[in-house]
Amino acid sequence: MQSKIFHVHLLLAILVATHCAYGQHTEEKPLARFPFRQFFGGVVVVKAVLDPLPDTLQFIFDTGSAGISLDSAACKRMGITSVPSSTVIRGLGGSRQAQFVYNRTLRFPDFQLDSLNFHVNDYEAISQVYGVRVDGIIGYSLINRFVVQVDYDKEEIRLYPKGDFRYPRGGTLLHPNMNMIPVVNAPLRNGKGSANGHYYFDTGAGMCLLLSNQYLTDSSLHLRRRFKRTRTEAEGLNGKLEMDLTTMQEFRLGSFVFRNVPTYLFDDVSNITQYPSLGGLIGNDLLRRFNLTLNYGKKEIYLEPNSHFNEMFDYSYTGLIIYLINERATVVEVIPHSPAEKAGFLQGDIVLAVNKIFTNNLQVYRDQLKYPGTKAEMVISRNGNLMIKKLPVKSIL
Repeated sequence: MQSKIFHVHLLLAILVATHCAYGQHTEEKPLARFPFRQFFGGVVVVKAVLDPLPDTLQFIFDTGSAGISLDSAACKRMGITSVPSSTVIRGLGGSRQAQFVYNRTLRFPDFQLDSLNFHVNDYEAISQVYGVRVDGIIGYSLINRFVVQVDYDKEEIRLYPKGDFRYPRGGTLLHPNMNMIPVVNAPLRNGKGSANGHYYFDTGAGMCLLLSNQYLTDSSLHLRRRFKRTRTEAEGLNGKLEMDLTTMQEFRLGSFVFRNVPTYLFDDVSNITQYPSLGGLIGNDLLRRFNLTLNYGKKEIYLEPNSHFNEMFDYSYTGLIIYLINERATVVEVIPHSPAEKAGFLQGDIVLAVNKIFTNNLQVYRDQLKYPGTKAEMVISRNGNLMIKKLPVKSIL
């Protein structure tokens, strides 16, 4: 665009041309569409079949993945042989050499993806966290081939041809840096500290924000009166990691501002965030508040606020870490000095009911434990003995 424009008619012509440039696919039907389900933290799970095998597999849809992957247990179950490679897979819990399954086809309800190379990982712990079998993760290998819309209102993913795209009104357009994983710029303010940092755009992370402690310190984001840090842990690729949970006063994504955003803080010993290049990541508990259009070919991401936009953030804290192990909701960790420890919970307790709801659905239990200021009545089994315990739900604010 020319640097100086003084004539109104020329400005209008440019605006019209810009409007038209976004416009080729709006009226077209998508090439394909398929449903998804949401789990803890807004994480998206889709179903597909790995040809020629009949099994229906479940994949996390993950913009934070630089490829596509299969669970090692799924490979064993289906008799798929993987081969070693020199590729190193890095995650929150560390790094390791990757095994691969080459040149496979993944089939969805009305389309298929060919010539896919899956790296193989162990997703048992991830399955236990969400309480659903995770057979793999879909990332860049699919997203880069299309314009991808993720509609959290309809719980549907739609694929369009690559190229220019006319986005809906009322949203904001991001221009991420792209090296298979999108990186976006976003201002962050907390107390006397502020930073205009870069973050992974990560739909596979079931949280709002994750920041490294080094980034927090160097940006003075910790200089806030009554800055409260609550000890917890999170499960990432390749293992558990101790973290602190707090809030950031203000986070801006495009033209939208969020306040008092729940934020995980951690020591990035594996340099996952590549500090000082990146400060951390934006997860799907924040991103699910928008319907997303991922246009990697044009290096564009469009965010349109949806029906979840004004939902309250989850500020609850109990210190009780529950996984689904062998179809039983099992306490795998009790954070020291937490409400759960004070209430007498122990590692290995089996949760049978929360507020008189008997189920093995972790999402149902987590929904019952997200209201600060309440006390949840829990039925547990310990060494074959039934107990009723009252668990206070505290707030991280």
